Amino acid sequence: MDNNAVHQNQFVHLSGCETPVLSRLTYAPSAPFTVALAFRVEPGEWVEWEFSRDLLIAGMHAPAGIGDIRIRPDLAPPDDGVLVIELESPDGYAVVEIDKGDVKTFLDATLALVPLGYESDWLDIDAVIANLTTARP
Repeated sequence: MDNNAVHQNQFVHLSGCETPVLSRLTYAPSAPFTVALAFRVEPGEWVEWEFSRDLLIAGMHAPAGIGDIRIRPDLAPPDDGVLVIELESPDGYAVVEIDKGDVKTFLDATLALVPLGYESDWLDIDAVIANLTTARP
């Protein structure tokens, strides 16, 4: 993993779970457009979703996303400190409630590493092409 990466572990509320779930937000300058949100399902086993950092930034202030990942501030007072992330896949649907302050701290750290508009300066296009063209089992 990238030594300059930003990692933030926290507990989140996941739909259908009474107990908060350990989650991890990750950002690495080597993948400057992308953030990852992972949930621990068992010790040592994580389920990870990758999506645009811009989507996370936009969702902090207003509903954002039209696909499998939608992000918005909680619209029901008094929970204005909660960010809602909806995840949808062929395997199911989940709603995650995460503290907006924690997400802001995470985003501020990512922006300190790679400011908005400078992502392409960090993108190693040769590595992206090599990754896309490498045969996988």
